[in-house]
Amino acid sequence: MKVLVEGKEKTNHKAPGVPVLIDRRRMEEVPTQGKGVKEDGMGEEEVKGCEEQERREQKQQQQQQAEEEEEEQQVRGGRRGGSRRETGDEGWNIGIVRAPQGCGLSYNTLRELSGKDPSVVAITLSAHPALKEVLHQTEMRQDLIELLCLVLSQAFKSEADRCTIQHLAGIIKDSGFFRTILPYYLGGMGSESNTLRMADYPRHLKNILTILSEVLSIFPASSAQAASLLLTLVKASIDHLRAFGVDIQPQTEESVETLEGLIKHLQERSREGTLRSDKDTYALLPTTEMQQDFRTIPIYPTPEEFQQEQRPFLRPNLTSQRYTNTHLYLDTHFRLLREDFVRPLREGIQQLVRQMDKAGGSDEGGDNALKRKKFDDIRVYFDTKLVVPKCTSAGIAYIVQFDIQPLKFVHWQSSKRLIYGSLVCLSCDHFETFLFATVSDRDPKTLEQGLVQIAFTEESRSKLATFENDQLFLMIETTAYFEAYRYVLEGLKEQKEDNLPFQRYIVECNPDVQPPAYLQIMDDYDLSSVAHPDHEYNVQPFHCLDAHAWPRKEELGLDESQMKAFQLALTKELTIIQGPPGTGKTYVGLKIAQALLANQELWRDGHGQAPMLVVCYTNHALDQFLEGIHKFLPDGIVRVGGRSNSEILKRFNLKELTRSHKLLPADLHRAYGQVSYSGIQTQSVKLECSLKGILRETFLQAAISDRHWESLNQQPPTGDGFQIWGEKKPSLIVEWLGLSSTVLLGRRTDSCPDVSDVAAGESLEPEDGLIVIAEEADLIQKERLIEDGSGHRGGGDGKRNGNMEEASNKMLLDLLAFKMVNTLRFCSAELTLFWCVQIQRSQKKKLKNRIRKELGKSSAMTETEEDAVLDIWTLSQPDRWRLYRLWVERYRVTLRTIIHESEEAYQNAVDRLADIKRHENTYLLTKATVIGMTTTGAAKFRSVLQRVRPCLVIVEEAAEVLEAHTITTLSKACQHLILIGDHQQLRPSATVYELAKNFNLEMSMFERLVRMELPYVRLDYQHRMRPEIACLLTPHIYAKLENHPSVLDYDSIKGLDTNLFFVEHTNLEEEINDGKSHQNRHEAMFVVSLCRYLIFQGYKPEQITILTTYTAQLYCLRNLMPAKQFTGVKVHVVDKYQGEENDIVLLSLVRSNLQGKVGFLNIPNRVCVALSRAKKGLYCIGNGAMLGQVKLWSNIFRTLREKDQIGNALTLCCQNHPERKVKVAHADDFKQAPQGGCTKPCEFRLDCGHVCVLACHPYDPQHKAYQCLKKCQQVLCDLGHKCKLLCHEKCPVKCPVRIEKIMPRCQHTQMVPCHQEPETFTCQEPCTERRHCGHPCELVCGEPCTSPCNVEVTLTLKCGHSQQDACFFKTHTQQPECRTACEEQLKCGHACRGSCGQCFQGRFHSPCLHNCDRLLICSHTCREPCTRNCPPCERPCENCCVHSRCMKPCGQPCAPCIEPCTWQCPHQSCSKLCHEPCDRLPCNQPCAKTLTCGHRCIGLCGDKCPNKCRICDHDEVTKIFFGTEDEPEAFFIQLEDCGHIIEYTAMDYYIGMDANQQASGEEDVVIKLKECPKCKTPIRKNLRYGSHINRCLAEIEMVKLKINGCQANLEKHRKTLRKQWADNHPLLKMLCQKDHMQISDRLKKCVLAKDLLILENQMDFLIKVAKLKKIQREKLSATQRSTLGEHFEEFVRWLNNPGQRFTEQQVFDLQRELQRITLLTELHARCHMAGTRGQSDKIQSEVQTITEVLEKHGQFTEQAQHLVREAMKELDQKLPATGLGINEEEKKMIVSALHMQPGHWFKCPNGHVYIITECGGATVSRLCTDCEATIGGANHTLAGGNQVASEMDGAQHPAWSETNNLQNFNLPDF
Repeated sequence: MKVLVEGKEKTNHKAPGVPVLIDRRRMEEVPTQGKGVKEDGMGEEEVKGCEEQERREQKQQQQQQAEEEEEEQQVRGGRRGGSRRETGDEGWNIGIVRAPQGCGLSYNTLRELSGKDPSVVAITLSAHPALKEVLHQTEMRQDLIELLCLVLSQAFKSEADRCTIQHLAGIIKDSGFFRTILPYYLGGMGSESNTLRMADYPRHLKNILTILSEVLSIFPASSAQAASLLLTLVKASIDHLRAFGVDIQPQTEESVETLEGLIKHLQERSREGTLRSDKDTYALLPTTEMQQDFRTIPIYPTPEEFQQEQRPFLRPNLTSQRYTNTHLYLDTHFRLLREDFVRPLREGIQQLVRQMDKAGGSDEGGDNALKRKKFDDIRVYFDTKLVVPKCTSAGIAYIVQFDIQPLKFVHWQSSKRLIYGSLVCLSCDHFETFLFATVSDRDPKTLEQGLVQIAFTEESRSKLATFENDQLFLMIETTAYFEAYRYVLEGLKEQKEDNLPFQRYIVECNPDVQPPAYLQIMDDYDLSSVAHPDHEYNVQPFHCLDAHAWPRKEELGLDESQMKAFQLALTKELTIIQGPPGTGKTYVGLKIAQALLANQELWRDGHGQAPMLVVCYTNHALDQFLEGIHKFLPDGIVRVGGRSNSEILKRFNLKELTRSHKLLPADLHRAYGQVSYSGIQTQSVKLECSLKGILRETFLQAAISDRHWESLNQQPPTGDGFQIWGEKKPSLIVEWLGLSSTVLLGRRTDSCPDVSDVAAGESLEPEDGLIVIAEEADLIQKERLIEDGSGHRGGGDGKRNGNMEEASNKMLLDLLAFKMVNTLRFCSAELTLFWCVQIQRSQKKKLKNRIRKELGKSSAMTETEEDAVLDIWTLSQPDRWRLYRLWVERYRVTLRTIIHESEEAYQNAVDRLADIKRHENTYLLTKATVIGMTTTGAAKFRSVLQRVRPCLVIVEEAAEVLEAHTITTLSKACQHLILIGDHQQLRPSATVYELAKNFNLEMSMFERLVRMELPYVRLDYQHRMRPEIACLLTPHIYAKLENHPSVLDYDSIKGLDTNLFFVEHTNLEEEINDGKSHQNRHEAMFVVSLCRYLIFQGYKPEQITILTTYTAQLYCLRNLMPAKQFTGVKVHVVDKYQGEENDIVLLSLVRSNLQGKVGFLNIPNRVCVALSRAKKGLYCIGNGAMLGQVKLWSNIFRTLREKDQIGNALTLCCQNHPERKVKVAHADDFKQAPQGGCTKPCEFRLDCGHVCVLACHPYDPQHKAYQCLKKCQQVLCDLGHKCKLLCHEKCPVKCPVRIEKIMPRCQHTQMVPCHQEPETFTCQEPCTERRHCGHPCELVCGEPCTSPCNVEVTLTLKCGHSQQDACFFKTHTQQPECRTACEEQLKCGHACRGSCGQCFQGRFHSPCLHNCDRLLICSHTCREPCTRNCPPCERPCENCCVHSRCMKPCGQPCAPCIEPCTWQCPHQSCSKLCHEPCDRLPCNQPCAKTLTCGHRCIGLCGDKCPNKCRICDHDEVTKIFFGTEDEPEAFFIQLEDCGHIIEYTAMDYYIGMDANQQASGEEDVVIKLKECPKCKTPIRKNLRYGSHINRCLAEIEMVKLKINGCQANLEKHRKTLRKQWADNHPLLKMLCQKDHMQISDRLKKCVLAKDLLILENQMDFLIKVAKLKKIQREKLSATQRSTLGEHFEEFVRWLNNPGQRFTEQQVFDLQRELQRITLLTELHARCHMAGTRGQSDKIQSEVQTITEVLEKHGQFTEQAQHLVREAMKELDQKLPATGLGINEEEKKMIVSALHMQPGHWFKCPNGHVYIITECGGATVSRLCTDCEATIGGANHTLAGGNQVASEMDGAQHPAWSETNNLQNFNLPDF
């Protein structure tokens, strides 16, 4: 049988495809319609036929799309339209591969793709929207199957795109291709007899096995069954092929054996119940113990490591001998590097667990002691919880909150805690299990509130779903930058021994270094570009391997040692250059780079690829080096690293380059647009906004009960008259919480006393006026952050991110009624300007702290307390905040549910985009000439570098880089490595001190190879320090260091008698709480005073640097340095100033203690850096006696004493009076030179005539900048008033002195400015005038009495009630709202609690807020106010199990958990699914566990251990309830839902009681959950009683289904309503378009029966109102329409009220009001008709009577309606509705007597009726007998003004046309 198969449409994008004919038995291509088909593809004619088919399909698709758009438009109010469906012949379908926008995944596309790089294939396929549709077909032709297998296997060979591969495997595993087509194909292979095809099958089998292996390895649980079937068919096919003599490759058979073993292993795991899901990363590991190969060691710590005490096996880094082999070398560095970040975490957690065990049995005091405990290796954060997920460019991150109280002392701005990239570990069960994450964003301001953003690892993300939303964790932080460790460790594991370059030197330490391999081919060098300008034309090309052919060093502008280094670098494949301080190693490095780049043809490949890679330890060094390269290489540079401070390099940053270029090939470029994010961002932003301020009530409406929503909206805001432009009204939430300006201004005088309890530990505002110091935390973070443009994408995606950020900010404004950022501001509730004027800054700060404190509290109102609240406006302020927090928590739960459903899709999209981004980076870096990276960037881009394959690598600061980092930087293609650094300055830093010292981890490759005596060159001439400073380094640190002549001509430091000095002291240091840091205030004050003194000497602040050895001292210095004096002075710790220099350096050594501990001041490397930064002047201060115990310092001091450059005091010399000198040993001593000179007065006469009052000062000798501070003597006016300003200040133009003047209008005396005329001054005396009403004016005398009178008087309102209100209402057209209580009895029987005004004088009553409190099926109480039929419960569902929890609203049916039941114990286990009743009995054996207190557990085997002890908690445990609790052998069950402990035999009996025994008397049995016998909490989660719980839940689910109704019926009802709404669109156009759109949108979203019922009622009323409006427009005059319009608008407002639930009372009120409006409309229509006929006077009395009844205050009663109807009948007698002067009965008689069909009656322009006989069409014209107007017409067309008289027979059209005539009849009647 031959059939055509149709692929079902899976995407929203549709495009034409290709029809394919399939032979179902042979899966072979069969000719169609007699056309021949080539075996390897489609024939030419078939291609043409396919193209024609594609065009037809495209046209059909466009038509279908247009129909869908028309249908959507119809729902929104467009035209009605039909849809058309076309079907083919029965049994014949068309298989079409469709893709968006006509870009299908055709055969030719796949064939073209099969020849491309595997990475390109993987990305293109996974992003292609048509792939899923193609793979989900169940039939396919054979050549397409084979081609698909080839392309998919090619994609799976991409090693670096694991996220993309995972996505691709996910599409395949559940597809028809994998589960249907491949089995058919393999089955056909087993019966194949065509020898030509059989010869190709081994190749196809290999491809299938590749696909099978990848899918199985990524999704072991869900694909094992299908994989087993496929493998069986593969084996059968191999046997068949082998029987026919086809060769099967050994690799294929090995693959089959491997897969067979793996499937057996997975099946065994499945039978054991240990194969849980595809996320189980250990599913593929065999149960046997792994070999001790380092590649099998996981990078992340395992639970077992935290439990065991013994340390792992380690080898030291060999520094004095060679490694025996490369594997040992890699193994050593992997284990050491991993241990460096694991050990602090492991030992810290073990120490913490021991402390927790000690405190386990203690009271709260033990817990507090644990929080105060300091741990050596970790930082602990208590009570950590996940607050909000956040969408980032790297995927889903989480903002977590921790307890900030134990960390109040932490200065987060400078603390190294929680820096970007730090690893954190979270656990809630004493670290038996844990989650890993890294800090992904750090903001000190949010850290002060205990908030930080973290990103979980992939494995930990999958575990998150098993935790409750409010689960508390213990969070542990290790200080190591984990990201760098991870990338390097992964690189070491992936590094193959054979591919490691330079093994001859790195591993074997062979000193015989060979030339680079590329020089063996050609060694002609041209160095003219690097020659000295004087010799540029003398340097000719030469053979660089010939030592005698080289130019002289003078020609190249180098000294002797620099020349050696330069020559070594160009001729040896491994070069080591040591550069002591100031010797110009960067200069030499740039010379080397310039020479190499000038001769690129030697080392770059034939395609111009294989770029140069420059690696530096810091961003600063990288910027320096690349800026140097840029001078001779203007283009071709790409910089990868942290944020650059260089403007020159900005355009070369990878992030900028990816934004500004279209860098990808077309197929990869398309992949960006085809990978889309889910809609999770919006929900995430909303959740984040809920933390940032007060949410608007409109967003919280779903979380607020209807009763409370009504209550909130009933209280009118006490507005202050101010309102933001465009804002309709202020926020009720802000008003309700007491945060509006009205409330706050009302208590200005007491300065908000209710916020005085703000915690003292609240963070203060940032310090003002101090110099800005780069925080060490910021510096560390800056090095860690890599700007790689991975914000999804540069260019287009950058715009997308910008739009997302803009949308987020807009949403922030939309969501928040009250927003707090850096300063407090209102978003909509109040006028910002008014607020800023009226509220003082201190009050704003207090209010800001108050709001933050309230939002940070965890206490919220319980639902029971909430149900008891009737009027929320009567609550106290604390209770209002508690209720608000309850609403916000509900709001967050809803958002979290939506987010949880979208997380995986979002993360998948982000990971796939990251794969594409890596390819873009690879593409870009491959095209570069020079790539610059920090070591961190090189670690992160390790996989990219392996693809880019740089041929030449220069490592600057190589001595500061760990050897493992250097290894992973190198690729197999590297032929030339140049290491530049100085191992005698800073070394690499390890986290674990023991590993640094005992295992040589801190030794760089640079230093190790120098020690192993590989050839290296040390630069000998320093160009920085004056000779006396350089003497401190030689010979104490460097054996030899020559001075360049340029350092001999420096000027001496002004104001001091020496250029180098060490000030000794014995003042003790202080230890700082956070971390192991120290400060010395004596040194800080001295150094700051010396710095100020040097600035007084005329030195620019930029010429001075202050260095210190500890971070704490850095901030001690900062706090003593006002920005006004010290801006520009550089203040750094020594380690961060490596590679820098300055004219003058002031060095504070800090350490001074009785124990003689010098810390790292005994490390020569750090001392070398500290003493070598100064060019002209170096001044140190420290405890010389203590430091002298260190040999290095002792030698340095000896050198200093020889030159008298050390002592207790430094000598100051006055520049103006050289004979005056001062000895300074303390900061106070500098007071003897207060202005930098001496204590003599200056006595310089100023231009103003005054004398300079300063002491002697060397700066500003001409006093150009001096400001005279004496009083000004200038006279300002004729009265002799003097200027009151200082001498240097500008005098005012007009005299401001106030004098007495008499006001001419009122004769009051006022103090008026001298220059101001009294006529223009506003008199401030109280006004004595009286208003027109007789009340006194409250304004001042000078202001006009025009404001309204607010004196309260008694007013009589229109409704008849009286009340006290403002006087101005007497003359005001609008009356105040009546506040008299309504108290009318409602339909529900309760009294109305609204007021007369709120109930509109009884016409529309306020909703009844009486509690319902009936018990629902879910065991919650009904929260709806006064309802007859309780709706489904809307609270969050509380049903949960050990695997997960239901995230739906409680009233919705729960999805049953189908995970295996976990109820197991050593005696028995359950084999059922989680939601099914268990097939085992409860175990009654006692629990064998021991509690933390050491006593035996009182629980039973297999149950959760109770947290009480029979001995420690004796009274509580043995308290009698059932009577068996005090028995010695009593055992207990702890109910997890409430925590109560109950004796198990009694609880078993209680649970097992028949429901009828529990029911009292003859009451019906209620379906509900069993409750705790002590507290009545429903029992939802308990393994022992799981069977009973599951049975109860099953019954409850049946009830829920009945309450909610059948979903299909609801959907049908919803569609009916949508159609009804669309049909009435022309009628509804006259109503508000906004209301129409809102109902259209709600009709799309409504899924509950009650919501549909509300909408149906609302629609029904709106349609009726629309019909009345239509009558208005057609029958009434403009004046009448305006009069009735107010009634209509008021009715629609009632109808659209947020609290409208269409209760019995509300429907009754609406019906009565609608009846009143209907009759009003009818009355006005008759009045209009009477006016038209000139008969208004005839009916005047009747109209007045009816109007009085209809306009009467109060509800329109049935009696009133009857009166109106009777009056209307009387009106009809006087004014017949037909206009014929006859009544209705007479009209019927006339119509029936003439026996005419509808459509023959017409009327003239003045309404006089006439008849046209025959066909009913007008053929002649006549004159009306009543008014002589033209009647009739011609050619079946009526004369102008004539129309059909519908009032006679109801016809709408003339009878002459059959088409029209049919419309005169009601078709359903036929």
